[in-house]
Amino acid sequence: MGNCILHLFDGGTLIASDDTWIEGDAIRQLQTTKALDGMRHVAGMPDLHPGRGYPVGAAFFSVARLYPALIGGDIGCGMTLWATDIEANKVSLDKLDKRLGNIDTPLDESWRELVAALAPVGTGFDAALGTIGGGNHFAELLRVDTIYDEAAGISLNPRQLLLLAHSGSRGLGQAILEEQVRAHGHSGLSQDDPACAAYLERHDTALRFAKANRELIARRMLDRLHAQGKPLLDVHHNFVAPATVHGERGWLHRKGATPSDAGVVVIPGSRGDYSYLVAPLPSEHGLFSLAHGAGRKWMRSDCKDRLVRRFTPAQLNRTKLGSHVICEDKQLIYEEAPEAYKSIDSVIAPLVDAGLVKVLARLRPVLTYKTRGECC
Repeated sequence: MGNCILHLFDGGTLIASDDTWIEGDAIRQLQTTKALDGMRHVAGMPDLHPGRGYPVGAAFFSVARLYPALIGGDIGCGMTLWATDIEANKVSLDKLDKRLGNIDTPLDESWRELVAALAPVGTGFDAALGTIGGGNHFAELLRVDTIYDEAAGISLNPRQLLLLAHSGSRGLGQAILEEQVRAHGHSGLSQDDPACAAYLERHDTALRFAKANRELIARRMLDRLHAQGKPLLDVHHNFVAPATVHGERGWLHRKGATPSDAGVVVIPGSRGDYSYLVAPLPSEHGLFSLAHGAGRKWMRSDCKDRLVRRFTPAQLNRTKLGSHVICEDKQLIYEEAPEAYKSIDSVIAPLVDAGLVKVLARLRPVLTYKTRGECC
């Protein structure tokens, strides 16, 4: 245990094994982030990859100063997992596809009361609630493939499907980030500055919006599928929170990192790979964080050129695991192809070896919804 905890430089840690795909640019971005004023520790997860100036799949701990740019524009992006009463052995992909229809469009008036009960009002982005968005966001029905251990508080029924939704605060988070960058650039905010308190208030609104959005996506899908369900977990991947690390009080930023101090979580693979339910074992080595997914291998701009001679969009709508992907955006289907991502096993294995998780179950994708071609 522990030989996958790599100390890259003073205050810089990477959780990875020899066969984990890690780009040099991601390590350089990790070093650049460590050089920020007040930054004490940075930790890259096995899904680490380059982002827009700062790496994705990492956690950052600073003292006396926090950095909105490290959180990025999708504040509150994360995942919710629901149990459903859909019988796993009676699944017809064609029927599920037809019933699901198009969920890119705004919710209709019948959802008004639930929206008002769940989401913050007056954000200017209410029309996006209940929609998934673009990029790597998705909603997916999964089958319980293998149970390795029991999870306290979560009971899995292999005879029924699970529902996983991955989305965030939609345009709200981006608007908050752009407002911060216009006013303060990338220099961050002193924790004693009134501007810091104002940012945190808007940040927390975006977290509530994102959580409500995921619940509305799940309920919308269940309604379309004539099914019942109940939430098992919900967790954010992009946010900042007060924390104590190595005896110091400060700010823990996560950018594409799953908190390990929030109970059982899901770490998803690409849409053509398995996902894993894990019990975190919180540790300062990983800044109380875990991988949030498989992590990209290829830049989005490279994907279509790499794959267009090998696969048609229709071929990419079916995966090697027999699942179906609904994605009618012909550019996005290449950008989100499983080949563009790391193997999920190469991400989970170092987390286990580093003593950061216990694997509870492996989940197999059945039907993934990306877009009918009208999102964003």
